[in-house]
Amino acid sequence: MRIDWWFCWWGTCGLADGTYVELKMQTVSTVTLEKNQEATDFSQAKSAVIVEGKPTGIEVPGQVLEAAVKVDTHRYLLFITDDVIFEEALTIVLIHTNQGLLETLHLGNEYASGYFEELTTIGNSVSFKFIGDTTWTINVSESLRLRIPFLSDPSGVKRTPGLKKYLSVTANPAPAKAK
Repeated sequence: MRIDWWFCWWGTCGLADGTYVELKMQTVSTVTLEKNQEATDFSQAKSAVIVEGKPTGIEVPGQVLEAAVKVDTHRYLLFITDDVIFEEALTIVLIHTNQGLLETLHLGNEYASGYFEELTTIGNSVSFKFIGDTTWTINVSESLRLRIPFLSDPSGVKRTPGLKKYLSVTANPAPAKAK
């Protein structure tokens, strides 16, 4: 079964024989982390990503892999914590096994404690609970999209500066703003 990747739209891809299949993200247990560097007072720990027992050469922030979701043939969405008891934050990274780290998000606020739970995948989206009763949804796009800084993310989401993104984030109900 050969997929013509140039003809993919919103998770549906055309096959060489003219039929279509829907690509569904799925949680996988074939991704692990190997800690490379301990956390310091000013930085997160760093870990190497291992896929199917093979090193990828990709280093990500954090040390505890909460979940891994296979987005497509080469892309994975990783949910990582630092194992900090009273001030846990969630780091969400999108990696490409050939291109490396594509995007990083940090979810959480100072003095906020949360548990990562209830992960579900639907089409090209992942939903989960973290910090209170908020359900967070991450939508993964096939290509880079325009991002409007300061307007596009719910409270508690931090990302590196830039005008492009693969990951869109929504929260329901909206988390309270940090004071």
